[in-house]
Amino acid sequence: MTPFDLREPESLQEAISFLDPQDPTTRAIAGGTALMLMMKAGVFQPGRLVSLRKVARQYSQIASADGEIRLGAMATLSDLAHSPIVRRELPVVADALPMLSNVRVRNVATLGGQLAHADPHTDLPPILIALGARIVAAGPDGERTIPAEELVSGYYATVLAGNELITDVRLPAQGSRRAAYLKWTTRSADDWPALGVAIVLDVDGNLIRDARVVVSAATDRPTRLTAAEDALRGGHMDEALLRRAGEAAGEQVDPVSDARGSADYKRKPVSVSIGRGIRQCMAEGPS
Repeated sequence: MTPFDLREPESLQEAISFLDPQDPTTRAIAGGTALMLMMKAGVFQPGRLVSLRKVARQYSQIASADGEIRLGAMATLSDLAHSPIVRRELPVVADALPMLSNVRVRNVATLGGQLAHADPHTDLPPILIALGARIVAAGPDGERTIPAEELVSGYYATVLAGNELITDVRLPAQGSRRAAYLKWTTRSADDWPALGVAIVLDVDGNLIRDARVVVSAATDRPTRLTAAEDALRGGHMDEALLRRAGEAAGEQVDPVSDARGSADYKRKPVSVSIGRGIRQCMAEGPS
C-alpha cells in the first residue's frame, strides 16, 4: 500500500480544514468499509485520509422532535438497527437494515459514509428518498441542506464539494404512511441488490392520495419513478391500477447492465416490484 498522510481532527471544522477540494487523493474516512476495499484493490491511492473517528460521538446521535427524525451521519448501520426511535418512527428503515450487508459491516459502516460513497447498489438511499429525507452538509462556509434525491449526481458521484462533510439526515417520521422496500438479489439476501424498490404511500382507505416510488441498483443512481407515482396518485387500489403503475415504471426506468444482470433482465422486476410493494403496503396497514 502506498504511504499516505493520516490526519485525526478533533472537531468538524478542523476536519473540513484538512480537506482539499482541488485534490482528489484527499478523502475523509468514517467506517472505511468501502474505501479500504478500494485501497486494497488499488482502485484508489490516497494522498491524505482525514479520519472522522474523534468527531464521531457528536455526530452519531439519533433523535426525534416535533415529528422530525435526525440521524447523525456517523451513526453506524447497527446503531440505526438497534435504535428504538428508528424502530418506532421509521419502521421501513428498521425492516430493511437486517438485509443490508452482514453484521460485521453494519457494525462499522456509517450512514454518512454510505451516502457520500454514492454506490448505486446501497439499500438506504432509495428508502430515504421515498420518505422525503434531507441531507445536511457542512463546509468552510457553513451548512446547507440537500434533498436526498438530489445528492447523487452520477455513478459514484455526488453534489458534495471536496471539502464538505455530511453531518446528519433529517426526515419526517413515517407516521400513518405505508411503506415497503423490495430487494432483488442474485446471491444471498444480504448481498448487494440487483434491484431495490422503495414505495411510500399516503392512503385513505382504498384511495392512494400520494405516492413516492424510487428505484435503485438497476440504475446508475437512485431514481424517482414519477410516471408510476402519477399513475398511482388519486387512484383506488385494484389490479388495473397496479398494472398501469407497473407499466409506467417499466417504461420510465433506464436500467444498466452489470454483473448482477442485463438491462433487459432488470426491467421486468421493476414492473413486478411496483405491484408487490403496493400490495405489501396496503396489506400491512398504517404503522
